[in-house]
Amino acid sequence: MSSYCRLALGHDLHGPYHDEEYGFPQRDETVLFERLCLEIFQAGLSWELVLRRRPGLREAFRAFEVDAVAAMDADDRSRLLTDARIIRNRLKLDAVIGNAQRVQGLRNSHGGFAGWLDAHHPRSREEWVKLFRKTFKFTGGEIVGSFLMSLGYLPGAHAEDCPAHARILALSPPWRHVRTP
Repeated sequence: MSSYCRLALGHDLHGPYHDEEYGFPQRDETVLFERLCLEIFQAGLSWELVLRRRPGLREAFRAFEVDAVAAMDADDRSRLLTDARIIRNRLKLDAVIGNAQRVQGLRNSHGGFAGWLDAHHPRSREEWVKLFRKTFKFTGGEIVGSFLMSLGYLPGAHAEDCPAHARILALSPPWRHVRTP
């Protein structure tokens, strides 16, 4: 079993995330955007800290509704930097707001975030990282890899003997599908 599968077993925060979210395919723009934001907030920190702060992040970032976050202004940024419930890093906060604006743009070019992901699937992890760096802010290799695994675009979220892995396979995650030319 993978190290995350073992760590999550019975854990009050990791367990539910592991069992119900991590690696499961998603299409909803708000879910996709929240997951990207959580990965950005995690950079340099523990995933447990992010999960503990998740309720505060959801409230502070208006439930990660893309249009609401994209409309945040300088007053909102100042408020966020003083909100002890969240991860207060100016670069990460600016990236989240800027990335919401980029997701809005994906609606015009690809019908939305899910359409953009689908249009570029499949790619290697390295190709994904290059694409994300061109499109979004604060999206290095670990962030992009974890984000894509968390949504089923890259394999490896769970060990093959993990019960969540079997449930994910039944949902036919994107990593199981390779387009032929």
